[in-house]
Amino acid sequence: MNHQIATFAGGCFWCLETAYNRLEGVQEALSGYMGGATENPTYKQICSGDTGHAEVVQIDFDADTISYRELLEIFFTLHDPTTLNRQGNDAGTQYRSAIFWHSPAQKAEAEAIIAELTAAKAFDRPIVTEITEAPVFWPAESYHQRYFEQNPQQPYCMFVVAPKLTKFRAHFSKRLKKDA
Repeated sequence: MNHQIATFAGGCFWCLETAYNRLEGVQEALSGYMGGATENPTYKQICSGDTGHAEVVQIDFDADTISYRELLEIFFTLHDPTTLNRQGNDAGTQYRSAIFWHSPAQKAEAEAIIAELTAAKAFDRPIVTEITEAPVFWPAESYHQRYFEQNPQQPYCMFVVAPKLTKFRAHFSKRLKKDA
């Protein structure tokens, strides 16, 4: 196994974590916080917007089964990388679009895909996704892990997470785990 880590911020971590945990080659995707100054932040602190952290998903994956490039392609499908500090009704720096790289190769791949998407005019507006070296990852509280699976009838899950999951399944059905 070619074990690697990827970390992305693209709005509410429930959306990203739900999708990535369904992919073949992903050992686990964890919701958490990254990119701020507060040590061991809580969800309440993050929601204040004062910590500097983003809601992220950290993905433990087998690069022999799914590539970092594929994870990036999924990332750019699951959220709008052209909105600064916002995804839908979720607004604030904690909802920014960011790629936190763990190696120079990941940084180069992230820069390359953004350049390709920009050249192809894949989006109507400029991509504002930040590319930053990964600092400390702080796992979110346990009730945030696999939140959608535990709370599918919760309104946010029904009206935000579920439609993203449907779109994800339509685009990446060949990459899904058998039980996804």
